[in-house]
Parts: sequence; C-alpha cells; structure tokens
Amino acid sequence: MNDLSQVSPHACVAQDVRLGTCVRVSAFVNLYGCEVGDDTRIGAFVEVQSGARIGSRCKISSHTFICQGVTIEDEVFVGHGVVFINDRTPHATNPDGQPQSESDWQLEETVVRRRASLGSGAIIMCGVEIGEGAMVGAGALVTHDVPPYAIVAGVPARLRRITTPGFTSAEPKPLESRGAFKKDASPADEPDGSQR
Repeated sequence: MNDLSQVSPHACVAQDVRLGTCVRVSAFVNLYGCEVGDDTRIGAFVEVQSGARIGSRCKISSHTFICQGVTIEDEVFVGHGVVFINDRTPHATNPDGQPQSESDWQLEETVVRRRASLGSGAIIMCGVEIGEGAMVGAGALVTHDVPPYAIVAGVPARLRRITTPGFTSAEPKPLESRGAFKKDASPADEPDGSQR
C-alpha cells in the first residue's frame, strides 16, 4: 500500500494486494491477492478475490463481488450489487462426497474492456468478454460476449443497440448490429408480419 491511497480502517486489505496510487477503499471492503490500479474507487461491502485485476480510474460501487479470474480494464464503471461468476457448474463436493478443492473445478475467466459500464444488479456469467465502451443495463444477466459499444439489457441480456464511440446522448445513435447478441425482432421484422 502507498501513502497516497485512502483505505478505511474498517476495510480488510491483505498484505498480498497490489494497490496503485490514490486508490480509495471504503469501509467493510475485503481485498485479497488482487490488483487495483491508480485512482480507482471501491465502495463499501465489496469483495475482490485473489487473482482478480481492476484497472485505473475505475469506480466499483457498493455490494459488488469480483471473483478470481475477472479482469476489469481502465475507466470501467461497476454499479451497486454487480456479481461476477467464475464456475459454470459449481458444486460443494466431489462425487465421492469430499469437499471440492481448487483442482476440482474449472476457472472460466471474464474480461471487462476499457470504459464499459455495468448497471446495478447485473450478473456476469463466466467466460464472457464485455467490449470496450459497452453498457450493461441494470439487472441484466450477461451470458454471451457483448460487442464493443453495445447496449444490452434484460434476462438474458439482449442487444438493444450499438453506439458510436464517444457518443453520450440518452438516445445513442444506432449502428448496424453485429456480434454474439441478436437484436430483438419486432412483428414487422417477420416476412408475413406475424408475431413469434
């Protein structure tokens, strides 16, 4: 830890944590074995597990869980109560009834690219990449990669539109959609005009 960072006396920051300069850590935060970049702010009741990496100038809001295998690049916004998952088939025990150890499950990594925004209550399944400048709506369940500058929302998350880089209006300029998500079709999209 460095002298320029502000860490609450009520935060638990393990000795193996690498904090950048001017990091702010709120009360009741639990950090261990992770890396946090310069000028990042971490809200109350956040846990960041061993092996997770958070870039510079990020805002991690309260009650968020960032597990092993998650990389968050620079300037990312993470809303309140966002949950990352790193195991697609979790179990407490092996078939023989013995508790699972680290070697008994497969870690699936997740990457959140620069300047992405994750809305409060979003759940990010393992093995996905959220593209640069993408926005995930509040409460969304992300199960697939999100293209750069895409806006996704819903359960499961679906593509709402693609925006231009740097576009900040409340009504982003739509571009041709591409990537893993398919835009929701309207009845007019069906050849015979019928509903699905």
